Amino acid sequence: MAKSKGKKKFFEVEIPLINKTTELQAYAPEDLNKRIIRYDLTRALKGKSILLQLEVKVDGEKITTVPTKTQVMPYFLKKMVRKGTNYVEDSFSTPCQDGQIRIKPFLVTRRKVSRKVRKALREKAHEELVNYAKDKKIETIFEDLLKNSIQKPLSLKLKKIYPLSFCEIRILKVEKNDN
Repeated sequence: MAKSKGKKKFFEVEIPLINKTTELQAYAPEDLNKRIIRYDLTRALKGKSILLQLEVKVDGEKITTVPTKTQVMPYFLKKMVRKGTNYVEDSFSTPCQDGQIRIKPFLVTRRKVSRKVRKALREKAHEELVNYAKDKKIETIFEDLLKNSIQKPLSLKLKKIYPLSFCEIRILKVEKNDN
């Protein structure tokens, strides 16, 4: 006969990246370890539709989360790409101070541009993001992404090649964490 685990309880989980707490249901705090939480940040970021994925870590009594992925929702990106514009996408993996991350930038030009200009934008964005990430910790990169302090300087640097109407990191994902 199956052994009864008892009644499920709510446990408070800290999300230090956005300074919030949430409650998760489980039999014991240990059951929450490595559980994935998806948190919608649309209201917190004034309409920029971003989904934040977090992994729960249990250290004794303290239950916290570590970010594993952010993703700009496809419907938001579709809204940004207008008729008469081009978009530039890229996907690359880069090392950072405490692991390996995959970055997928998404750039939208103001008008239709040649393939040569799109290639130059893609290469410059790749170079700038690799240089940015190599001396930063994963937590810091996620914080800067949510504060828009990666995208704004990147947009200003890419403006010298061709002015953009939209510059965003579509997906930022942790591939390997050394912690």
